[in-house]
Amino acid sequence: MIYRFLADLVLVVHSCVVLFVVLGGLLLLRWPSVLWLHLPAIVWGILVQCFFYPCPLTLLENWFLRLGGQTGYTGGFVDHYITAILYANVSRQFQAFLGLLLIGLNVFVYSVVLIRRRRRPESQLGRHLRKNRVMVR
Repeated sequence: MIYRFLADLVLVVHSCVVLFVVLGGLLLLRWPSVLWLHLPAIVWGILVQCFFYPCPLTLLENWFLRLGGQTGYTGGFVDHYITAILYANVSRQFQAFLGLLLIGLNVFVYSVVLIRRRRRPESQLGRHLRKNRVMVR
């Protein structure tokens, strides 16, 4: 019973990680410091999706399932839970295409963040110093 609970817990965490990899770049629009968490996550997501690296969360979930007397699943989390439901029997090429789509989405979001950052008006402190003609050396 405890192993099934742990497998389900890993499933929930894994789902959150996948959502963060796919949509975490959007959080940069509000919280730019998320960049330092999202970059390693996106790199890992690309390795798993495009180069078929095994994900340790998938291995952990399968381990708990087997300890609980159930059979694990073959393939990765995306194959088992997402692709199997949305795109039954897809090829490895299509899976790699999804990885490239992931890259494209995040390159777009990161570009928007960089453009916004460059166009952002100067800080309030900078305006205050200029307005009051304070010289900073």
